[in-house]
Amino acid sequence: MNHNFEQVNNYFSYPFFMEMTEKLLADNKTTGNNQSEKYVFYTKLNLQRMQRWNKTFHLREGVIEKLRKIQPQVWWVITEAWCGDSAQNLPAIAQMAAATDNIELRIILRDEYPEVMDKYLTNGSRSIPKLVAVDHEGNELFVWGPRPAAAQQMMIDWKADPAGKTHDDYEKELHTWYAQDKGNTLQDELVALMS
Repeated sequence: MNHNFEQVNNYFSYPFFMEMTEKLLADNKTTGNNQSEKYVFYTKLNLQRMQRWNKTFHLREGVIEKLRKIQPQVWWVITEAWCGDSAQNLPAIAQMAAATDNIELRIILRDEYPEVMDKYLTNGSRSIPKLVAVDHEGNELFVWGPRPAAAQQMMIDWKADPAGKTHDDYEKELHTWYAQDKGNTLQDELVALMS
């Protein structure tokens, strides 16, 4: 039985998360504790990324069939609007959830629920997004995140040996990978986890 989300009383749908992000940006703000110019800039960039993915991401037919056959579940996504990996993955996760009546998507903010986030650390860090699927009895079905395995390996390799690459170089390489992958790896990984 998973009690990690019991104390969560403030979660969002994907359309609400998008709308909230737009409203915060109108006031030159973002989600979370860090309200620096840099994080507001990332949030603007991410809103554009999400809007683009909302228009261009397509679920593969086999994935839709799989989603329609799964048991009813809740997908909790822990994220923040300034997170680049979230902007690349959340639109696809939202589309997968919307493709079936079997998934209810609930988005929560990492900085609002640090005690929940701390149950889903990646190598000791609060990396996001994290997707946690639970059934209606509260049993944890699977955990995914913070990024597809190939993208995660890019991060691990860069941290181990930057080889002269700056953080900006790494980011460019990562987001190029996302653009070329078109959400296919994410679909494959989530289908495998649902099986």
